[in-house]
Amino acid sequence: MTEPDLLRTLLPTRWHRPALAFTLSLAACLGGESAARAETAADIAGPANAVLARLEERKAALARAGASVVGVEVRALEDARSIATLGHRRAGSGVVIGADGLVLTIGYLILEADHVDLVDGNGRHLPARVVAYDLASGFGLLQALTPLPLAPVPLGVSAAIKGDEPLLVASGGDEADLSLARMVSRRAFSGYWEYHIDGALFTAPARTDHSGAGLFNAEGELVGIGSLVVTDAAGNAAMPVRGNMFVPVDLLKPILAELRASGASRASTRAWLGLNCVEFGGHVRVIRLTAGSPAEEAGLEPGDLIVAIDGAPVSDLASFYKTLWRDPRAERDVTLDVRRGAELRRLMVRSVDRMKTLSRPQGV
Repeated sequence: MTEPDLLRTLLPTRWHRPALAFTLSLAACLGGESAARAETAADIAGPANAVLARLEERKAALARAGASVVGVEVRALEDARSIATLGHRRAGSGVVIGADGLVLTIGYLILEADHVDLVDGNGRHLPARVVAYDLASGFGLLQALTPLPLAPVPLGVSAAIKGDEPLLVASGGDEADLSLARMVSRRAFSGYWEYHIDGALFTAPARTDHSGAGLFNAEGELVGIGSLVVTDAAGNAAMPVRGNMFVPVDLLKPILAELRASGASRASTRAWLGLNCVEFGGHVRVIRLTAGSPAEEAGLEPGDLIVAIDGAPVSDLASFYKTLWRDPRAERDVTLDVRRGAELRRLMVRSVDRMKTLSRPQGV
């Protein structure tokens, strides 16, 4: 059985899914640069058949995993600041993880949401409410408001994924798709939007429908939620590999009960400056300021190089964020040493609690 034939059996036939590319997907899964450079399908036929045999043995579990993925359609609040970067209407995926209709997705999809629909395999739109938006992990939780006749998927162990293990990526909604992938690296990830997690999962080949997509191991267990397309999935600048970053479910397990009870983890209450930054020449370079943010009010400008925070030198995003969040107070005075051209300036920024700046529907 070929990969397209096998994967067609893993999703209900009523789901529309484009044809899958056998050579590219299997080359990425089986890995390696040699497989990726294979000139003919015959070059990888032997290893490919071994992977397909392994997946065939677990077809029932993988079918349940694929069927647990739903589409997520969101309309943001009219006054949501996030519209400027994320748009007013957003679409992605989520994975059913609770028998009561609890759905795990990526947080930015539901940021400042006014209305949320889940889209099942039959194309039905089911209303949902936002249960949690977790700034620290990047996860979002939704609750179906009508019965959701889909079995929840078990959570796997992200840290146990092996480099040669075949993984499946599943998206939901009107253009539901399922394809093979492999993990090309596991490492910390720092985002330009004041975001940092440990143990992020990087996979190839890249999927453009990554937002909230489920990453499943060969046992049909959920191991990650899709966040980004990246150009350096392998973490090797000399040989860049385009792929995706997934937030590992290992980060969810310790905070799931807290998210359901409080709407966010305690780690999400932390200092926020309203900066978008990148690493540049051993410093942190400001590329954008959120309108009305503490950083903008303090006088920072795009192009500034942040060389120290609260007197501690910083050379990358990880050290910048960790120093910023070392003090548990979300609202405090933060000292930034900034190089602007040949001039070195010291600016005082009054940080805020990001969660308090988000727009919410009336009555919430």
